[in-house]
Amino acid sequence: MTSSPTVSLEKTGPIATLKLSNPSRRNPLSFGTMGEIIDHLRTLEKNSGVQVVIVKAEGPVFSAGHDLSEIVDRTLNDERRLFERCTEMMNWIQQIPQTVIAAVQGPALAAGCQLVATCDLAVATESSYFATPGVKIGLFCSTPMVAVSRAIGRKRALQMLLTGEEVSAHKAADWGLINEVVSVDKLDSRVNEIAQSIAQASPLTLQIGKQAFYDQVDLPQAEAYEKMSEVMALNAMKCDAQEGVTAFLEKRTPQWTGT
Repeated sequence: MTSSPTVSLEKTGPIATLKLSNPSRRNPLSFGTMGEIIDHLRTLEKNSGVQVVIVKAEGPVFSAGHDLSEIVDRTLNDERRLFERCTEMMNWIQQIPQTVIAAVQGPALAAGCQLVATCDLAVATESSYFATPGVKIGLFCSTPMVAVSRAIGRKRALQMLLTGEEVSAHKAADWGLINEVVSVDKLDSRVNEIAQSIAQASPLTLQIGKQAFYDQVDLPQAEAYEKMSEVMALNAMKCDAQEGVTAFLEKRTPQWTGT
């Protein structure tokens, strides 16, 4: 007997939506669920017709993090496989060419908070909150720390990690963990508005830009400028860049070819 899928995939034009669909268990990032997400991301990576991926969830909780039942009474190799799969999933989010937006409708905890921090953009409702509470149960949120500390900096990340305290949506926006806070009735429309705006750009340009961002963000400034100067020069030679600049000068809408 096979288990039911816990992640659904829907596509509407250039926008795909991945939905965590296990609300009765607070949408845990179980080993199986993370495998489903990875499989969907691998498929989407090859779909040139999709430019934006929205990650959302059913029910009152975005994600409570790992399925803790998968952590108890396991071998060391079992534990390694679990966290290696989590790392693989997070890496896929940032390596696919599409922009990934988290639409957060409720609490995002531990690995759920890591998921939000890993997405390229994130919008949350006013009632959402974020926490890395592993310290309270003897399991420090070390892998969530990687994404969270890169999003909000050392002192704020350590405050979350050492205390396990909840961070409100508005504070999360101030800290840079998410981009915007909206009322619950505006979440879908605002995320779709952002997605549609991004989808108007050249798919090739978006791919170049996303990869370039993650390639340079942790480099020393001089090295980052040297690397990005070459990226921008190569980008300028692409047909879409030549078309975009020409269209701007001619005051017309560009026609992207993806080349």
